[in-house]
Amino acid sequence: MNSALLLRRTLTTSIGTAAGKQLLSRSSSSSLPSASAIRKFGPTTFAAQSNVSSVGGAFVGGARTSSFWAVNSSSGSRSSGSLLISDNRILPVVVAFGNRGRKMSGDSSKPKIVFVLGAPGAGKGTQCEKIVETFGFTHLSAGDLLREERKREGSEYGALIEDNIKNGRIVPVEITCALLENAMIKTKEATGNDKFLIDGFPRNEDNLQGWNRKMADKVQLLFVLFFECSEDQCVQRCLKRGESSGRSDDNLESLKKRFNTYINDTMPIIEHYRKQDLVKPIDAAPAPDDVFEAVKAAFKGSY
Repeated sequence: MNSALLLRRTLTTSIGTAAGKQLLSRSSSSSLPSASAIRKFGPTTFAAQSNVSSVGGAFVGGARTSSFWAVNSSSGSRSSGSLLISDNRILPVVVAFGNRGRKMSGDSSKPKIVFVLGAPGAGKGTQCEKIVETFGFTHLSAGDLLREERKREGSEYGALIEDNIKNGRIVPVEITCALLENAMIKTKEATGNDKFLIDGFPRNEDNLQGWNRKMADKVQLLFVLFFECSEDQCVQRCLKRGESSGRSDDNLESLKKRFNTYINDTMPIIEHYRKQDLVKPIDAAPAPDDVFEAVKAAFKGSY
């Protein structure tokens, strides 16, 4: 079966709504939805893109996700994204043409990446602030980007992000990768900085596979900074933080779910990178300044 029919079948079986039927009705039985249809039901950036000339796509894994691409008729540039199917709605990953549509892999040097992982409350954010000051990296928190998108007015998948965060689940990787990539592109264009700390990602096997599929060839992974801390200490830190943070997940019920997710899903990722000799473990139990001494030693000579 060709990609057009696969995409049509995915949308038909996953949506089954008036909106989905209208989207499918705009294309012939053997073709993909038209550019105008994608502009209406696809990424919000397409809504203002009257110069989208053609659209294509492919079934990329499971009955709930399909990829697509679109061509800018003015510049000939090609951009891509993913359609997520959730709660009978098409939830597109936002992409854009122009400068933000450029692939980072086309640059003379790939962005340098350090993954920062550890249990909730291990002090990742605090240490990332110190790394930014000392080593000039830009800090990108996957969690913060998702929380910002959740609050952004007009977000098409804010409710989906909110539901996943409150219940301690992992947000679909297509959304997280798109937010991270857009943040890196904007930062590099605005400041020229090509060194990034990616905090709290990848957190599970789906994250890892999604990153490898969409981003691994566009960046240079330096190492994984892994903050180790006991569950009791981390829980107390998070509860203390919750008194002023306003975060919906800084409560005991959400923390239990987050720790279960961390043990079951994130630790295997640490072991995956440990086998590649890419993990630099840090004892996160001491005071922040003492922890940072170990962090500085980990960064020395690493980039």
